[in-house]
Amino acid sequence: MTAQALTLSQPSLNPWANSSALLPALGNLDAYISAVNRLPMLTLADEQQFAKQLRDNNDVEAAGKLVLSHLRLVVSISRQYLGYGLPHGDLIQEGNIGLMKAVKRFDPDQGVRLVSYAMHWIKAEIHEYILKNWRMVKVATTKAQRKLFFNLRSMKQGFKADAELDDDTHRDTLSPGEVAQVASRLNVKAEEVIEMEMRLAGGDVLLDPSPNDDGDETYGPIAYLTDTNHEPTAMLAAHQRDVLATDGIAGALAALDERSRRIVEERWLKVNDNGSGGMTLHELAADYGVSAERIRQIEVAAMKKMKTALAQYQ
Repeated sequence: MTAQALTLSQPSLNPWANSSALLPALGNLDAYISAVNRLPMLTLADEQQFAKQLRDNNDVEAAGKLVLSHLRLVVSISRQYLGYGLPHGDLIQEGNIGLMKAVKRFDPDQGVRLVSYAMHWIKAEIHEYILKNWRMVKVATTKAQRKLFFNLRSMKQGFKADAELDDDTHRDTLSPGEVAQVASRLNVKAEEVIEMEMRLAGGDVLLDPSPNDDGDETYGPIAYLTDTNHEPTAMLAAHQRDVLATDGIAGALAALDERSRRIVEERWLKVNDNGSGGMTLHELAADYGVSAERIRQIEVAAMKKMKTALAQYQ
């Protein structure tokens, strides 16, 4: 065995030999962060070598070493954006995408370290993710609004820290002087600062909240924002019911003979003062001098005839 082969076969002298094995299984964020912090960092010479191999030979293995050695940078930067309420794992994932874009575009001949070059790409990806997912309604669309979005929160915290000894320590909104300072520092209008502060202060409300811990359905705005009365199919169904209840019933009754029509009306369309139905089979039988069974047969035949007449209205 040659000396070179012997050297590479010793794990202690080749920190990248099992670098992929250092990363834990998916789903354990703490273990992932601990693992990336144990990955070796590159010297300037190693970084230049790997970057040139990637640029000149499209060496995927060299690109992997550049990415792995800077994963801890992504973790560090992502912690700065935890205040937006988004999962830390998702922020890291988006930052890793930015890191890979930076590695792909990195030019070792520019005279800068990859860590300085990659910070811009990592932050850009995280910014884009926050703006797309922090709220259902976008709070920042222009470049100036984005700058204001990501700086206003930290600047407000600085103002609060400076005013700890003041009587107005519980004030959550910016004073006119503070608004002017923010507008001047970020080169935006004071009205834009006030508007962005209102957007950031507004809380999110779930339109259709999930059941609570007791399994009971919670009440959300979707209950009163949804108007099913003006939904097209519901309106058509309601119109059809109205036609059946007016013109349809009247036309079906007109198709019956007088006795059948009276039996149907007395049995189904009249209500007594006590809230009950009209005449019973026995009462109608006594009125017409026939058996109750005969009245029932006439009723069944009349209902079938009415059903046929109502078909044209459906």
